[in-house]
Amino acid sequence: VQLQASGGGLVRTGGSLRLSCVASGRTFSSYIMGWFLQAPGKEREFAASIYWSRGNTNYADSVKGRFTISRDNAKNTVYLQTNSLKPEDTAVYYCAASRGSWGSRSYDQYDYWGQGTLVTVSS
Repeated sequence: VQLQASGGGLVRTGGSLRLSCVASGRTFSSYIMGWFLQAPGKEREFAASIYWSRGNTNYADSVKGRFTISRDNAKNTVYLQTNSLKPEDTAVYYCAASRGSWGSRSYDQYDYWGQGTLVTVSS
């Protein structure tokens, strides 16, 4: 199983980035796909998740209304559209896949992880 995250970069406050996560190695239709972020010196925290087959979504309060998670079945890719970015959104963003229960926001429920992509928001 491979999860390849990309799309990070340097952006100014208020800007946008679209992060991508290409999944390969198995069929992910029964998986929950998540995005987590880890700021320097802080623990990894949940941002958003999507139930691949059903399209249900879940968001942390800190990103709700600004970030949108989606998936493209044909491309086996999950996206995180990040809008209205703030300096406190600066972090390494990881995509992950879980075979666990829907609704969990705990990183230890996720079985597979990508390598992370760095998002830096300047003030």
